[in-house]
Amino acid sequence: MRTEYGSTARTSSQTNGHRAKGNVMRTKMLLLGMRRSGKTSIQEVLFNNLPAKQTFYLERTTRITEHLYDTVIPLEIWDCPGDMHLDQMDVPLSQFATLIFVIDIQHLNQPPITKLVTMIISAYNESPRINLEVFVHKADTLSEEYRMENWRYIQQRILDELADISPEYEQMIPINFHLTSIHDHTLHDAFSRTLHKSIESLPYLEDLLNVFCTNSQSSKAFLFDINSRLYVATDASPVDAPTHSLCNDYLLMLNSFGPLYKSITASPARHKPLITPPSTISPTSSLLALPQPGSGANSTSSSVPRSPLLSSRQQTAPASAVPAKSDYPPPSSNGHLKALFYPSASATLAPSTVGVPTGTTLTYHVVTKRLALLALLPTAVWEQRRGLVEYNVVFFREGVQEICDVEEEVRGGG
Repeated sequence: MRTEYGSTARTSSQTNGHRAKGNVMRTKMLLLGMRRSGKTSIQEVLFNNLPAKQTFYLERTTRITEHLYDTVIPLEIWDCPGDMHLDQMDVPLSQFATLIFVIDIQHLNQPPITKLVTMIISAYNESPRINLEVFVHKADTLSEEYRMENWRYIQQRILDELADISPEYEQMIPINFHLTSIHDHTLHDAFSRTLHKSIESLPYLEDLLNVFCTNSQSSKAFLFDINSRLYVATDASPVDAPTHSLCNDYLLMLNSFGPLYKSITASPARHKPLITPPSTISPTSSLLALPQPGSGANSTSSSVPRSPLLSSRQQTAPASAVPAKSDYPPPSSNGHLKALFYPSASATLAPSTVGVPTGTTLTYHVVTKRLALLALLPTAVWEQRRGLVEYNVVFFREGVQEICDVEEEVRGGG
């Protein structure tokens, strides 16, 4: 969804990086840069799924354009023309949570850097709490050697300019630099890290992912926004480029081919009425820990105590089919409850050798209508303990849905 304004943007009564759009409080981001630096391409590739090859045909931005997008938090992204200055905006910068300045990696001359430094100082003086991000864009146009050389040169030039104006600026103004391109996943990674700074519930999402990884023996887990393929949270382990790219490509494949398939069990004729909603249980405390390798456990019953919680869940439905409490639907007209459908998928990345199950499996579980969990698991764990992993996914899903419900209620969308 996009709405265009003239050169003078509308004002708002909300500050601190948020603005009420309708009845929903949205986090605002400002996208700035020189002409043809790639601002509109970034927005179209991320949020409108425009193929990178088609960005060549995009028209030049001549007016401030507002883009709305809903993920864990509702976003409002302002795409500004290249010749616009901050003093031409009638709205204060305190309404923006993040300022992203896009600069072409080949623009080593003075005007782009001078404009960037001027905007950084103006933004910081008006709103010291604003997040300042610099995307050194179109990195794919250079070879690896020149790419890193230009990136370091631009970064050093900006810091030197700030120091020349005032030595305090170099130390006081926090600027984050990202090397990006629409032709690989560096753009998704950079924008994901930028988005994290605006998600107030991020620590709680990370805690849920950490607990899930610990109890499911997952080496890495991401909570992805399904449509934009931005990861809104991940566990405490470092994010390496190959793993992120792998998960991103897998999600792209599922988005591309998923609509071609439909689960037979999800058809109305096969829905079974659910009589009793699941009980309210703490998501993190209910996750079941998988036995560690070498413990000598050969069966689920011998390694995991049959607690009353597990028994009550088994009496209701399989773990993968239990709907989350926060999304539990109201009764239909005939008094039956409509079953919820959460698609899942898995792919073996490295096949296991005969007798030596050392492979890795990438799993995908829908958490909400906008979010999905992607996790890397040992193939042996997935094949032998899949039921317990999916059982843990159920409680992870409930925790995320409760966080999203609270976020929606606070922002007025509930």
